[in-house]
Amino acid sequence: MVQTVIFDMDGVIVDTEPVHHYAYFQQFSELNIDVSEEIYASFTGFSTRNTFQKLKELFPLDNEVEDLIQRKRTIFNDAFDNKKDLTLLDGVEKLIKDLHSNGMQLIVASSASKVTIDRVFTRFNLHQYFTHIVSGEDFPNSKPHPAIFEFAAGLSVAPKENCIVIEDSTNGVVAAKAAGIFCVGYNSEHSKMQDLSKADIIINHFDELSFEKIIRY
Repeated sequence: MVQTVIFDMDGVIVDTEPVHHYAYFQQFSELNIDVSEEIYASFTGFSTRNTFQKLKELFPLDNEVEDLIQRKRTIFNDAFDNKKDLTLLDGVEKLIKDLHSNGMQLIVASSASKVTIDRVFTRFNLHQYFTHIVSGEDFPNSKPHPAIFEFAAGLSVAPKENCIVIEDSTNGVVAAKAAGIFCVGYNSEHSKMQDLSKADIIINHFDELSFEKIIRY
């Protein structure tokens, strides 16, 4: 029986992707590099550090990775604070409250930085529902490497066989399966360029999930 649900954050709990997209492309313009939407989509699930490490392989960038990270976060934070229409994804708050009220352990395992996760969780008052927050910035390798989910499962009150992951990206699904964890692929309108075919099940709306359904996985 499932006892722990591990949530990705971006694209699953909240859609900050438009803010990330704006921040990255603003910075690409500053750096005078031409990053296609296809290349950008391949970074979904990457930490900021791994994104810039990859970009330094693809483009002639002399900037230090740390400096690139800090500039991107500055642009992102300014945009985040000014984006008044940032909301939780439809149905996810109801699901989180349903799971929490029925004693399900909730963990977030996101490629986002601790600062960004905290900003989102504070804005939407989510800290009360989650026992642990795991950030991709603490791992040398981003999804699709399974490290973040292996670590999150290690924080579970139950063995990983009694955990599930909810993910919306190709890299996230691959990471969850590589960690040996049952994966729900969330096929949202924001993840159309992502391949969720390796997920154990695919949902199109959080109304398709509930405590009663999840404990039977």
